[in-house]
Formats: sequence, C-alpha cells, structure tokens
Amino acid sequence: MFKSVNPATGRQIATHPRLGADEIETKLARAAQAYAAWRLTPLSERVALLGRIADQYDANQDRLARMATAEMGKTLASAVAEVGKCAAAFRHYATHGPAMLEPQRFPLGEAGSAEVCFCPQGPVLAIMPWNFPYWQAVRFLAPTILAGNVALLKHASIVQGVAGLMEEMATAAGAPEGVFQNLAIGSDAVADLIADPRVVAVTLTGSEGAGIAVAEAAGRNLKKVVLELGGSDPFIVMPSADLDKAVKAAVQGRIQNSGQSCICAKRMIVHADVYDDFLDRFAAAMRAVKVGDPLDPEVAMGPLSSFEQRDTVLEQIEEAKRQGATLLFGGEQPDLPGAYLTPGILTNVPPTSPLMAEEIFGPIAMLFRATDIDEAITLANAIPFGLGSSVWTADRQEEERFVRDIEVGMVAVNQMLASSPQAPFGGIKRSGHGRELGPFGLHEFMNLKTVFQVKGADAAEAQVE
Repeated sequence: MFKSVNPATGRQIATHPRLGADEIETKLARAAQAYAAWRLTPLSERVALLGRIADQYDANQDRLARMATAEMGKTLASAVAEVGKCAAAFRHYATHGPAMLEPQRFPLGEAGSAEVCFCPQGPVLAIMPWNFPYWQAVRFLAPTILAGNVALLKHASIVQGVAGLMEEMATAAGAPEGVFQNLAIGSDAVADLIADPRVVAVTLTGSEGAGIAVAEAAGRNLKKVVLELGGSDPFIVMPSADLDKAVKAAVQGRIQNSGQSCICAKRMIVHADVYDDFLDRFAAAMRAVKVGDPLDPEVAMGPLSSFEQRDTVLEQIEEAKRQGATLLFGGEQPDLPGAYLTPGILTNVPPTSPLMAEEIFGPIAMLFRATDIDEAITLANAIPFGLGSSVWTADRQEEERFVRDIEVGMVAVNQMLASSPQAPFGGIKRSGHGRELGPFGLHEFMNLKTVFQVKGADAAEAQVE
C-alpha cells in the first residue's frame, strides 16, 4: 500500500493499493487498444476533450487544491494557482495546438518538395514528482492527448490521491477508456514498463539518480526519453539592478513551494558593489517569512513534503557547515507538529562543498560574492546542473553576456523564472535533455514523418539518392 501522510500534521490520511502484475498488464493492454482508436480520432475531438478537462479542473478547483495541500504540504493558495495553471495549459493546447500540428513544407527546387507531418506513436509513460503534483503531470498530459498518443502516469508514491483525481477528471470529461491511466506502481516496476514494446517513449521529472536509471532503461530498449532533472539555479544581481525588485523575487524564488522547485533560485550570486546591501535586505525578508499551517491564508510557507525530505535538507546544511560554510540563520525546526523548516541563508560555501554538486530542495539559500560579470558567470557555470537562471541588470551589454554565456536551458531577465504553457521548458548538462511545453514539447513524442513529393515524372527519374 502507498500511504498518504499530511506533512503539516504527520498524520496518515489515506492508503492506496499498489497494482499487481496482472493489473499492470490489463492497463497496458487497455492503453494499446485505446491508442489504436485515439490515433484516428479527428483532431477536433481531441481538442474538445482538452477543453472539457480544463472545465473539470475549474469546477473542482478547491477539491483538487486541498488534496495537493494535504498530501505534500504546499499552501492552499499555491495549490489553487497550480490547478488554475493546469486548466490554462489544457486550453492553450486546445486553442493553439492544431496550428502546431500543421504539416511543414520544404521546397526542394526542381526535385519538388518535402512535407513533414506530425504523427502519433503510441502509449507514453510519464514518471512524475510530488512537488507540483498536478502541473508536472499536465505538462506531459495535455500535449500527449492532443498528439493522438495515450498517457500512462506513474506518479510519486506520496501523491497517489492527486494521481487518482487526475484520472477522475479525465474520465469525467469523457476521455475514452485507456487514453489516460494512472499506474499506482513503485519504482521497481518502471524498467519492465519501459521494456514493454507497447510503451513507445518515456518522460521523467525527478532526481538525477532517477534520470540516470530511466535513461539507461530507455537506452537499452531504444526508446525516446525526455528528462527534466535537478537544478541549482543561479540568481545573479548586478549593481545596475533594481534591488527592491531583485530581493522580492529572490525571497519568493527561494521559498516558493517551501523551496521544493527545480527552478527555485538557489544560489544568489551578487556583485561586490551591492553585496552587503542585498544581504541586509534579503536576510530581513527571509527572516520575516511566516511559516505554518498551509491552509492559513496568512502563511507564506508550509512544511516540506515529508519528514524524510526535511531531514535530507538538515543533513545538507550540517555537511556544508563541516566543509566551512556559515549558516547565518534559519534551517531550524519550529515548534510545530509537521515537517517544517525555517528559511535560512548559507554563506562562505567552499567550491569543494558537496552542495556545489547537489540540489537543496528546501528553503535554504546560498549567497556568493562576485567581483565582476566574468566571475559571476564563472560561478554560475561551476556546477554540473544547467536548468535555469535569473539575472538582474539594467545594462543591455551585461544582459547579452548572461544570455550568451550562462550554461542553462532557460534565462529569466529581471524576473523570477517560471514555466509557461507557451514556452519550451528544460535544461542541459546534468539537468536533463529534451523539452516540455510549447510546440517543442508537443513534438517530442511524435513521429516527424517526411513525405517527398515531385513535380512530375521527369523530375522523379532525375533523382539521385
């Protein structure tokens, strides 16, 4: 059984049975059968389904949000916003997706032309995390349905209630049986699923270790894989930046979702000329963050997702201190019954610290001083990750340097980095490969089928391979 434990109270709220081998086989057979029909379903009907699913998310917003808050501890306001963002993503693909699926024509001169058609391929397996339990899954689900593929979701063990509700929303919207199925399975069942010939591709959002395991399994079976893994995103502040806005974004970027976001600002790299001023303001704002019951509208940050996750962050802090880092404040367990941790700041983190090659999935910021833009970029790139970044400057030349030279998949200029249905999302280096969202996310698991057409018989006879 999977157990749902409310991290705000430490109390078990539900259990969910794991699927057995026969049940997994039934769902795989159902997915294959559903794909055979869904791939031929008119695009207009697939679009209409996306719209109806969006309506279900809107109609059940509070119920969905409360389940996420109960299972992984995010504030209710954050959960409500997440559900709304999911509805917007379904509608985005319903409105703009058909244009993304229009064939693209390439002239070949006298030889005629080539046309690329976007064709579905089959059941896609998604392995998703708990931190944004609806949004992470919808980023895969909406384009999968639109493409004419079918979806299999292996969600994180602690958010099985969310996973069940997602399947319920699709069913209530009229999704044909097998188009979207939740698989209540453990990680030990994933390799066999990837090896199954009925599964054509796999996408994972999660840890570096999980990404390696999934990529190995996909490679052995020659399956397409998209990986969105960890990040330790730099947040760079230059002297020309608006410090008030930068500090506000830095705090929000670090405490958002209790610091449990791949694209949270984790490493604050601040120019020496404004370092002290930034630190004073940032520290005051971080100390002022109200931590407590995620159902309280006055609370800015709830608990971490589990006691295990909290303990992991505490261990990272202690290891950093042993390496010579200074914990200015925070990283404490308040007198509350759940998996709470107060926001904090680490300075003097040495280049040899394990934290330089890890992701702190909690509300602890690392602060670094840079003497100039070159050192800021060097610090930003001196880690194995390359997911996102946020840069703060009013200097156009500095902006161009950051965009060109920071080794990441995404750069936010004078704003906190966030995902959007309209724009591709993903990273490089050990943060993964491939893209979600936007037209690129839609095309990742489609067959880009090239169709060659000639002008006439003479041209065809003149072709040379």
